[in-house]
Amino acid sequence: MTTDAPATGRRTVYTGRTTNWPVVALTVALALALIVMGWSSEGSWSGLALNGFLISIGIILEILTGSSVRVAAGPNGLAIRWGLIGWPRCTYPLDQIAAAEVVDLPMHRVSYGLWWTPRRTHSTIRRGPTVQLTLTSGRIVLATAPDPARAVQALTDARTA
Repeated sequence: MTTDAPATGRRTVYTGRTTNWPVVALTVALALALIVMGWSSEGSWSGLALNGFLISIGIILEILTGSSVRVAAGPNGLAIRWGLIGWPRCTYPLDQIAAAEVVDLPMHRVSYGLWWTPRRTHSTIRRGPTVQLTLTSGRIVLATAPDPARAVQALTDARTA
């Protein structure tokens, strides 16, 4: 995070990345269980190789796109990028953000991924303090960040600069 005083013409920008390693480990463990079950039911090397290949592709795609969330907040608004390759991505310009606050996200509201509904967008992978944006359209956006208070502060500083 880079913090400078907005009065001097400099910008406050927050960047952070959150990775949910327990979910990644659970995915790998369940994938291994699927491979073992496939081996015991088919008993052939070709079936095992095909199942292992398909499950490996699924694990790689999860790690590349769904295992972590990167958040950047500042004068350009809030940008959310997923996984190692930064896809999918969402950007919310500062002029579309009506309010930004930190909310405590309970376990039953965690989406463990990118979820879109007509009134909400969730980019969450864990419970606890989370950035909540209310857009000028009325849409609610939730995003996991390591330090959501700093992200909200960066948006507030950008608005007042």
